[in-house]
Amino acid sequence: MNGFVVIPSVTTTSGEPIAGDVVQKQNLLELDRDGLERFFEDVLGEKRYRAHQVMKWIHHRYIADFEQMTDIGKALRVRLQTCAEVRVPRIVLDKHSADGTRKWLLAMGTDSKNAIETVYIPDKGRGTLCVSSQIGCGLNCTFCSTATQGFNRNLTTAEIIGQLWVAARDLGNVPHQQRRLTNVVMMGMGEPLMNFDNVVRAMSVMRDDLGYGLSNKRVTLSTSGLVPMIDRLSSESDVSLAVSLHAPNDLLREQLVPLNRKYPIAELMASCERYLSVNRKRESVTFEYTLIKGVNDQQEHAHQLVKLMQQFECAMQVKGAAKVNLIPFNPFPGTRYERSTEADIRAFQKIMLDARILTIVRRTRGDDIDAACGQLKGQVVDRTHRQARFRHTLEDRVGRDVAA
Repeated sequence: MNGFVVIPSVTTTSGEPIAGDVVQKQNLLELDRDGLERFFEDVLGEKRYRAHQVMKWIHHRYIADFEQMTDIGKALRVRLQTCAEVRVPRIVLDKHSADGTRKWLLAMGTDSKNAIETVYIPDKGRGTLCVSSQIGCGLNCTFCSTATQGFNRNLTTAEIIGQLWVAARDLGNVPHQQRRLTNVVMMGMGEPLMNFDNVVRAMSVMRDDLGYGLSNKRVTLSTSGLVPMIDRLSSESDVSLAVSLHAPNDLLREQLVPLNRKYPIAELMASCERYLSVNRKRESVTFEYTLIKGVNDQQEHAHQLVKLMQQFECAMQVKGAAKVNLIPFNPFPGTRYERSTEADIRAFQKIMLDARILTIVRRTRGDDIDAACGQLKGQVVDRTHRQARFRHTLEDRVGRDVAA
């Protein structure tokens, strides 16, 4: 449900607010189409089509000032200024990579103590925005830079959509006409399914023709494997699903993705089967596999992964139901892991392809500005004390190296 504050209509006959009237403003980025329609009806006493006009101004033309919404009457613009706002994230840094990748560091909240990272990856015929869902992350995957930052809080719907708003405006994106932004992946900082309601509402705006007009298949949610929430997602959305697998067996996955101790691979794969069964338009699930030197990149791991993918396709009775993205590990300060050699990466992929499992190697993009997969960290006021533990571990490791 969309929550907004019901504001008494206390104005003069000209629509001006009465002096001394204190009103809590509703950030319109927080609302999807249904929420905005109800806001205009219940709070402003206006027809629904007015909400549609404002939604286009916000998400198609990137206008945050009601005075510039010229097809709306002055009296309504005054009322909107009184009880509503379009509050977008503040840009702290805007970095450009040599390969065209672009990363924004965006301040979250009014105190600017926390900031998240959003990344745009251009490619031939497409432009993908990697969006964050949380400030930090609570899952502690051992190969991810975000995990070292600890966790602060979930992002609001407005803060998630605000990332699209900033990027689309800066890129000159025009929905339905001049598209710079063709795909969105919920693969930035955080676990999207731990922020379920806000993420689902934000994805609704992404796919709405009055919003960013993206088709369901062009919006991808990536999860580390929260099985109950995958099941819930199947009943509330039909976006593309990606799963951060990273290991072909439970013993290894528990080391890399601690969540596996609660939801082991068999349960995770079963939930993926249910997701495709419910969402018949979705033909496949993408399984992401970060290749780490000497950890999960050997031929035995590839053969185990082949068996896992074949079992999944057999259960779905659909060839091609499993797609594998191999991601060369992207180092970050303090990590003990290394990237697999090019020879091992290609050997791993060949085993997968020989078994007729669709497998691509994701090209590293934006690593010169720490914008590659697994490198995002932002600025996090850590409520879990993980940053302190990570620094302590790093200092111990450095001390041992010096002593040696």
